[in-house]
Amino acid sequence: MAENENVSTGEKKPHGVVIFIDGKEFKVEMEFLNGAQIKALGGVPSDYQLFLEQKGEDKPISDAQSVKLENGMHFFAVPPATFGS
Repeated sequence: MAENENVSTGEKKPHGVVIFIDGKEFKVEMEFLNGAQIKALGGVPSDYQLFLEQKGEDKPISDAQSVKLENGMHFFAVPPATFGS
């Protein structure tokens, strides 16, 4: 039996998910990450705003907000706004 199979059911256990941050692919073994962890993983500056791409309006993700990760999720970061420059 394969190492990642459940003994009683033979079903495969989750073995990480693939997410995208600013177009780069990352394999993550954790089920949840917060916004700050996602930015750190993607090498995004801490003062940028993180968004989750979704149909309709993209969802802003705060640094402290926990996100349940699913295969194929796409995140992108936007630099802080500069007004009156």
